[in-house]
Amino acid sequence: MIIRIHERAADAGLVLGDDVLGTPLPYEEKLAGDTIAAYWPGLDAFTAAGEPGSWTALDWAEHLNDPLYEHPFAASPAGDRRAVLHLTVRLAPEDRPLTGQEWSEVAHRIARAAGIEIPGDAQDCRWVALQVRPHRLDLIASLIRLDGAWQQQPPGVPRRLAAEARQLEHDLSLLTPGALSTPPCGITPLSDIAAPLAGARSIVELHAQLLAGHPQAHRREAGHRLEWLARRLLDLQHDITTTADELRRPPTAPPPAPCPPARPSAARTGSRRLM
Repeated sequence: MIIRIHERAADAGLVLGDDVLGTPLPYEEKLAGDTIAAYWPGLDAFTAAGEPGSWTALDWAEHLNDPLYEHPFAASPAGDRRAVLHLTVRLAPEDRPLTGQEWSEVAHRIARAAGIEIPGDAQDCRWVALQVRPHRLDLIASLIRLDGAWQQQPPGVPRRLAAEARQLEHDLSLLTPGALSTPPCGITPLSDIAAPLAGARSIVELHAQLLAGHPQAHRREAGHRLEWLARRLLDLQHDITTTADELRRPPTAPPPAPCPPARPSAARTGSRRLM
């Protein structure tokens, strides 16, 4: 399971349409019932029973955008108004399909790990999770709370999400990234790609140097593009090496729960009373 945090946006409609559904928002067509995996717990408190099942994608986008319009002065600690958070959860291609209840559990646990859903908080964020594509869940949330404040997410959200992903893999019997580090027979190991990339980068850098001082302008421009290409190859080489190292690392176990304080024995309690 891999969880990705996308760049925040200012309009839930664009995220829901372009990034999730892959099409402009349908104005009249309601979303299929099994598309909505989960939503914020407070939704049922102010809507009629069963009403969300008849909403269109546009209705969902408007409900997510409402806090932005109702609280015009709410802004992030950096002062911007991009309040729409988008998370994607992807399973491994080899994973089994999850049921609707399992996707709902994934959505609520991810929302809590990201600090979007706080149990018992009636003023927390509006969010919805959609299961549109196989092996993928999209969670869209507004970080403006119902009381107009900006939701303060806990520190280390990426680390918290990664830890929750490992726990979900264990609880739902899903594959971990570490289990996929050994490729099938005939597939080149990921770590073996870095060396050919380094060789290709050296060749590109050599051609870029040869063209840097060329008298023809279009060839100098080609040399400049090759310099950028060499830089991109270097970044790609670094990303592949880092990812291969992470896949070889065994998953970390969650910290043990703290032990409850020991109750004082009767003898010690009695001695205090005598004193």
